[in-house]
Amino acid sequence: MKIISYNVNGIRAALKKGFIDWLQAADPDVICIQETKAHKEQLDVTEFENAGYLYHYWFSAEKKGYSSVAIFCKEEPKHIEYGTGIESMDFEGRNLRVDFDEVSVMSMYLPSGTNSARLDYKFNYMDEILEYATELRKTIPNLVICGDYNICHEEIDIHNPKMKGVSGFLPEEREWLGKFIDSGFIDSFRHLHPEKQEYSWWSYRANARANNKGWRIDYNMVTETLKDKISRAYILPEAKHSDHCPIAVELDL
Repeated sequence: MKIISYNVNGIRAALKKGFIDWLQAADPDVICIQETKAHKEQLDVTEFENAGYLYHYWFSAEKKGYSSVAIFCKEEPKHIEYGTGIESMDFEGRNLRVDFDEVSVMSMYLPSGTNSARLDYKFNYMDEILEYATELRKTIPNLVICGDYNICHEEIDIHNPKMKGVSGFLPEEREWLGKFIDSGFIDSFRHLHPEKQEYSWWSYRANARANNKGWRIDYNMVTETLKDKISRAYILPEAKHSDHCPIAVELDL
């Protein structure tokens, strides 16, 4: 199973930049989208269906044009879970899960901490999602949580590890991500590439992408029960529909 995660920073904008052609060429079995910034009814979903993704699911924020996640599948899941049931998380449309027989896949968009109020919200979300994922694994042990975590874990994951006091690389955020992994997850990319320095997000400022001054803040986190099933994990920087790029994990199920 090939799973791709992609923060598209607006699905309608990505479509205008050739997203459908790219999707058909990449050919994932499941793609988890974050930051669609759209509700399903605002889109011509036949574009996705004609590309081979007859099964597409959308969980959008109450606020139009904001946040929101989606998952497109080639095969029909046996169950779809919209949100987490936790109102403080769900009103911004940040979690969507599809369950198959052998694995469940979640698209997650963890908040950024752009100011003090949003940073407080981010920390609260971090606490709640860790607790939620811990409980979820009791009934769904084979789980992949894909998405934009908005945190660099280690110094190798950021072009300038001397950055201080910036949300996304705060000591408390990095510590939490370590705790999340230690709770029973594997960072699939780092698991297979312990020394590789690649990024999944670049600022639009100062020509950051052209100079590869990026951050690795997108992850395909795989539960330890699937450790021996991880066959490939890689980043796709050539896809340029967003300030992020897609990341992929392949599981030998």
